Amino acid sequence: MNQRVNNYFQENDIDPQNNQAMYVKTAIIITWIIGAWMFILFGPAIMWLKALGCVILGLGISACGMSIAHDANHGSYSTNSLINKIFGLGHDFIGVSSYLWRFRHNVLHHTYTNIDGHDVEIHGDGLVRMSPNMEHKWHHQFQHLFIWFIYPIIPLYWFIGDMKLVAFKGKYQDHKIPKLKMSELIIFWGMKLFNIGFFVLIPMAVGYTLWQTLIGVSITFMTHGLVVCEIFMLAHVLEATEFPELDQESNSINDEWAIFQVKTAADFAPKNPILNWYIGGLNYQVVHHLFPHICHIHYPHIAPILAEVCEEFGVKYHVYPTLTEAIASNYRWLKFMGTASKA
Repeated sequence: MNQRVNNYFQENDIDPQNNQAMYVKTAIIITWIIGAWMFILFGPAIMWLKALGCVILGLGISACGMSIAHDANHGSYSTNSLINKIFGLGHDFIGVSSYLWRFRHNVLHHTYTNIDGHDVEIHGDGLVRMSPNMEHKWHHQFQHLFIWFIYPIIPLYWFIGDMKLVAFKGKYQDHKIPKLKMSELIIFWGMKLFNIGFFVLIPMAVGYTLWQTLIGVSITFMTHGLVVCEIFMLAHVLEATEFPELDQESNSINDEWAIFQVKTAADFAPKNPILNWYIGGLNYQVVHHLFPHICHIHYPHIAPILAEVCEEFGVKYHVYPTLTEAIASNYRWLKFMGTASKA
């Protein structure tokens, strides 16, 4: 698989990072966010238009996290580490620590995908049961319904949770977070303050009341939470994906890492050009987990190579043809996890 993907880049004289289309996309998304923010602050004093502007800003913030910061914090935006670090701060800008994100996502999620007790992304804090290896609780029978009200408040949970992790807890489950250097602590707390200043203090300084500001921030980040949480669900929490159980004696799973990655993720809506552009290639989740160091702009071209190799070696590569089919599968799986104590 690696050899064939390398051949694709060499034969077409393409750089896996440093992609011009990615730079254009970044400029569009940054303009989108600044434009929506300026419209909310200085546009017509019509409240429904302001609310619509907040929704548009929330969608732009999601695009920043999924398309720009995600690649940058994987090191796939550029071969220049400084450029990656700068654009990786996009996560801090939207309220999520890039430092903690890299540990939680790059290390824990990408190494231990869908393994309960290690992949923090499927933990759900006991509120949601995504894996059959998790404890079943009575309220899980309603999770396929109430989860839609949970998604919108997740950004607030992340914002506060980051501060608790750095100030007090210091670990995800049993995985200790690497200690932050002084420069990293300055960036962490400085960006939290900047986030509050940009989204709360500046709107109040130009004339919005505290309640108007909080309502606007809520609409913005609830939109963001709804989008990014559902996109993650469609990548890993589906009927087709597997949730490996650890062998307690060896503390390992009986599978090769690359095959394990194919089994625990799924692609969806690969022929949807709008979705491909907007969510940063996260609908090519299997490709992303095998090649997180490659810019997502290339995923549609790598997917056919992956399909070919999987077919040759008898490994099932799961692809949901449409967004609707993926959402339906996620819904059915969450419902099943809520009604079956042992699946």
